[in-house]
Amino acid sequence: MKLMILSCLAVVTVAGPQFHFTSPRHIAILRDNRFNDDNGNFQYEFETENGIYENVVGRPGRSGGQTMDGSFRFPLPNGIIADFQFVADENGYQVRSPVIPTPHPLPAHAAEQVALTEQLRARGARWDEQGRRIARSAGY
Repeated sequence: MKLMILSCLAVVTVAGPQFHFTSPRHIAILRDNRFNDDNGNFQYEFETENGIYENVVGRPGRSGGQTMDGSFRFPLPNGIIADFQFVADENGYQVRSPVIPTPHPLPAHAAEQVALTEQLRARGARWDEQGRRIARSAGY
């Protein structure tokens, strides 16, 4: 039984991912400022020598939660600096950045169909779960 367990461990070790560790590089912290008034208000900011930066301001939210806003950035492997601005509040986490992909705008014919659907809905038209119209409005 011991031989079986030892064999299984040997197989897992050999079959597992192979890591090639290099010696870790020390990255200096250039700035580390923190403030907390113990009433829900805080601010922190830090920056490292390799381009990582974060600045966050927090305060009590309207509905008893916490509201935060700030920015952060870090270098990508291709050398570009990824820069982000965010707000986190009762409406959720909203982030803006030029590196976040955005959807393409709707083609003109699709925008026309959306506008027509909104007009029909305003006149009382309704649809079922499969998209079939179940209530016709006056004039349509």
